[in-house]
Amino acid sequence: MRSNFLFFGALAAFIGVAMGAFGAHGLKGVLSTEQLAVYQTGVNYQIWHALGLCGIAQIHRQAPHSRLLQWAGWLMFLGIVLFSGSLYFMTMLEVKWFGMITPFGGLSFLTAWLLIAVFATRKQSSGRYS
Repeated sequence: MRSNFLFFGALAAFIGVAMGAFGAHGLKGVLSTEQLAVYQTGVNYQIWHALGLCGIAQIHRQAPHSRLLQWAGWLMFLGIVLFSGSLYFMTMLEVKWFGMITPFGGLSFLTAWLLIAVFATRKQSSGRYS
């Protein structure tokens, strides 16, 4: 069975490591200390949520029909794009209005984690999770 969430989780982790290395080596002398800290926040959240996507992929294998897990996975992916992506663009392109996008990514992360928590409280009925 193909897993979109495992693919996107692994890809996000790969990109997160690359962005972290680029930030540490390529942007150290270019960005201010404050900008570098913002950039690093994007990297940290990307890596953690890439791992979250991989976890969703594993749980989803046991409950492939769960809408909660489907929504959680796509929201976590969207959170990576919006949250980390906006921080990368904001710091590297020095476009401050990208900061208005960041909270939508954070909200996506929060909602994804909440859906996983709700999934965890549901009992299995008829061999399917909600």
